[in-house]
Amino acid sequence: MNGIVTKSTGSWYSVRTEDGEVHQCRIPGKFRMKGIKSTNPIAVGDEVTFELEPKKETGVVKEIHERKNFIVRKSVNLSKQTHIIASNIDIAFLIVTLHNPETTTTFIDRFLATAEAYSIKTILLFNKVDTHDEEMDEFREAFKYIYTSIGYECIDVSATEKINIDLVKALMKDKVSLFAGHSGVGKSTLVNALEPTLDLKTKAISEQHQQGQHTTTFAEMYPLSFGGYIIDTPGIRGFGVVDFDKYQVTDYFPELFALKSDCKFNNCLHLNEPKCAVKDALEEGKIAETRYESYLQLLSEDEEHYRQDVFK
Repeated sequence: MNGIVTKSTGSWYSVRTEDGEVHQCRIPGKFRMKGIKSTNPIAVGDEVTFELEPKKETGVVKEIHERKNFIVRKSVNLSKQTHIIASNIDIAFLIVTLHNPETTTTFIDRFLATAEAYSIKTILLFNKVDTHDEEMDEFREAFKYIYTSIGYECIDVSATEKINIDLVKALMKDKVSLFAGHSGVGKSTLVNALEPTLDLKTKAISEQHQQGQHTTTFAEMYPLSFGGYIIDTPGIRGFGVVDFDKYQVTDYFPELFALKSDCKFNNCLHLNEPKCAVKDALEEGKIAETRYESYLQLLSEDEEHYRQDVFK
């Protein structure tokens, strides 16, 4: 039997077949011995082949089909291993809030670079815009300009006031959509606004730390009444990236990649090399300093600073 993994708890996997039946499946021990560096050999979104066990309602996964893409981050506890957040994604929505909690440009850039590396289209959703005053509105427009000017779509949304909810639904129709962001940015509330029947649990922001309480423990995929699926993910505080070759990091920043061929050297890292088109554009204000700083941090993989906000 074939199906899609809709939930993973580490030991058991919920697999949904085409007819809508959901079976709890496990994986044989040998799956963990195939050189897979990930802490989770099977991820939400994976297409798998499984067999039901004799006289049981549970199944055993026999094969993971080839993934068209996936989004991955460093494992929280095992720095040399990766954790696949989800696979086979058509479109990713990164939920951004300017306060309560604050989403840093560094975090956004790391997510976008990872999505670029695995060919996943990403849209930025600026949530809680109904809580912004005039000053915050101006700040948001300046913030958004950094990303719209390099080709990323940015949409103002409010889960509570239903601002642009129909627009987001239209973009999600008949697609597999991933929702990601810091804890407390309103992912679950936004998902509930898009598909009220799901009724996902939500929690208030921590007043002391201005961070969200973790309400989603595991990534989970839900079918949508208007067509397609949504993958809700746990809140991510830091986003350590993996497997980036330093000579390819430029490729994951569209505005840098567009200038790459104009540099004097083919292997230019845009640091101190002569006749560097990227450095020239930076000095002329054609590239955002925040983006270049994020590029430098990825280049050096500076773990100590990967949560700092260079926008400040």
